[in-house]
Amino acid sequence: VQLQACGGGLVQTGGSLRLSCAVSGLTFNTYTMGWFRQAPGKEREFVATISGSGGSTYYTDSVKGRFTISRGNAKTTMYLQMNSLKPEDTAVYYCAARRPFRPTVVATNTQHYDYWGQGTLVTVSS
Repeated sequence: VQLQACGGGLVQTGGSLRLSCAVSGLTFNTYTMGWFRQAPGKEREFVATISGSGGSTYYTDSVKGRFTISRGNAKTTMYLQMNSLKPEDTAVYYCAARRPFRPTVVATNTQHYDYWGQGTLVTVSS
């Protein structure tokens, strides 16, 4: 199983970025997917999650209305569109996959996920 995140970079406050997570080695449309981020000196935190079909999404409060999670099951790729970026969004962003048939939860904890990508750095300048 491989998850490859990309799309990070340096952007000014108020700018936008689109992260991608290319996935291989699993039946993509059966896996709940998620984005997490980790700022320097802080723990990894939940950002957003999307169901296998893409029909259900959930966001942490701080990104609601600014970030949009989506997936293209035909391309086995997940996305995170980030608009109105703020300096506090600066972090390494990680994508993660949750195996199917685990008990149903809103997967907002790192322990809810089984596979992780390597991370992509997003820096928002003030």
